[in-house]
Amino acid sequence: MTANDASSSPCPICKHGIIGDLRTCALVTTQGAIDFWCWPELDSPSLFSALLDNERAGAFTLSPQGEGWRSVQFYLPDSNILQTRWLSQHSVVELNDFMPVQASAEALPCIVRRVKVAQGEATLTMRCSLKFDYARLTPDLQVLENTALWQAENQQTVTLNASVPLTAEEGAVQSQFTLRCGEEAFFILGSEAVTAQGQQEVERLHHDTLAFWQQWVGKNKYRGRWREMVIRSSLVLKLLSSTRHGSIAAAATFGLPELIGGERNWDYRAGWIRDASFSCYALIRLGYIDEAKAFGHWVRTCMENSQFEPDKLQVMYRLDSGTDLQEHELPHLAGHFGSTPVRIGNGAYQQRQLDIYGELLDTLYLTTKYGDGIPHRGWQHVIRLVDHVCDIWNSPDAGIWEMRGEPEHFLYSRLMCWVALDRALRLGAKRSLSMPYERWESVRQAIREDIWTHFWNPDLGHFTSTRHGSDLDGSMLLMPLFRFVSAKDPDWLATLDAIKNKLVRGGMVRRYIASETPADSLHGEEGYFVACSFWYVECLARADRLEEARIEFEKVLIHANHLGLYAEEFDPLGNALGNFPQALSHLALISAAYYLDKKMAGEELTWQP
Repeated sequence: MTANDASSSPCPICKHGIIGDLRTCALVTTQGAIDFWCWPELDSPSLFSALLDNERAGAFTLSPQGEGWRSVQFYLPDSNILQTRWLSQHSVVELNDFMPVQASAEALPCIVRRVKVAQGEATLTMRCSLKFDYARLTPDLQVLENTALWQAENQQTVTLNASVPLTAEEGAVQSQFTLRCGEEAFFILGSEAVTAQGQQEVERLHHDTLAFWQQWVGKNKYRGRWREMVIRSSLVLKLLSSTRHGSIAAAATFGLPELIGGERNWDYRAGWIRDASFSCYALIRLGYIDEAKAFGHWVRTCMENSQFEPDKLQVMYRLDSGTDLQEHELPHLAGHFGSTPVRIGNGAYQQRQLDIYGELLDTLYLTTKYGDGIPHRGWQHVIRLVDHVCDIWNSPDAGIWEMRGEPEHFLYSRLMCWVALDRALRLGAKRSLSMPYERWESVRQAIREDIWTHFWNPDLGHFTSTRHGSDLDGSMLLMPLFRFVSAKDPDWLATLDAIKNKLVRGGMVRRYIASETPADSLHGEEGYFVACSFWYVECLARADRLEEARIEFEKVLIHANHLGLYAEEFDPLGNALGNFPQALSHLALISAAYYLDKKMAGEELTWQP
């Protein structure tokens, strides 16, 4: 097979890198194809989505012709500029892909592809096929020598500017050109404004983009072991964040399966309240206080858009803090390796998930601790929210994993209601704020007692994920991480060992066993959850099982892809499943690396209220 041969199947999830500009992101395969890009926003309709249907959807391919090429891929140091290199016996080709971080919020995103022959010579082939509106609309194409324009009614015009001649064939733009050692070509894809840009401008964009990312990494305070993985994880989080809104997307993609050929295919291009506290912990630990504050501001805007009504608070919001995430299916797309239906939007936004109150209060606590004080009106909203938790904590819900079956009484939901009361009481005391202390303290103790009474199975000798149940769940690993129980409590250690025996395989941890979980109404098992795998490592470290923690950590690290990126889940062989890259996976990696490194250095970490 030649380097530019197209396959009838999509490229596997793990064989991708990501580029972005803090407004949207694109995925690039190890063979130099951009097969996923939503534009102009991350949650806008896609222009490229061959990752979900290689025949019907658009892609932007660029690679050398001929046999005998080997491709490798890496990021330029401390950056999100991705280089794909092809090596043969006599030639080396380098392709740098990046998205300039625009100074103006009004400037539309663009992709810059800069290809150079570093040794020998090579003939390269480029093909760019755009399909608007999730591949539901084929635009009109016009080619004028070095420029191509895609236009459709009620759609923004997209332009490709190149340093080599372009031709139109079968609705796509193509080019074939030969470069000798030291020669290069470029392609810029974006709005009409890119047409005036030439080689000198491309060099400036490349220089400025590299400088932006390296300066941002330079602010990172992490100096411990596994720094390279922590830096890459922080760069992923930054890519998934929005400069305009302060939000952090759960992932860059939609429709990628948690089980190949299965129906667990969701849209993660939204911001989850659940991720807020995890994000703030990670960003603050790394020294990115401004990003943590911006995310906290986004959360407060989401509360405003829910009219500060506790019962209207959603589990997720649009990246611009909007409330509507209606779920739809795209039946015209074949799905990633036949995994259907392909969904956009996410119906879970209408679910009742009680854990969000704890995550919201934990976020508020953190951003207030490291930022500005809470205003009087803001504290009044907190009082209403916490009083609401006092009323509804003993209720069934859909849980952290957004089950689509009948509501249950989940341990994690109960735990996070306790966190909501705990953080509100601590915040009120720290800031000397008025509050119904006796009621809140009474409910906090009632929730604690309920967990120890109704979620502890004396026959099995461990906690269970549902009330009076026998099952286990990866979210239980957060009990000591949220300081509900001591990480060295014998009852917790018995639970940790039960999780190890039931859910852990080769360092990978399942969320739960789907076939044994009535609330999971979908068909088939899912994969092993990346975040749970890192939570497990942190629990071992907190329990002073350092050697075991370090070995388990290394087991999970080897399952990152070639660039150090993680999707949401692993298959049994450690291959990536689910949307990609996943913010929660990288957040959990940062937390585990931070804590394990400190413990190995002999530093005792304490939590200061």
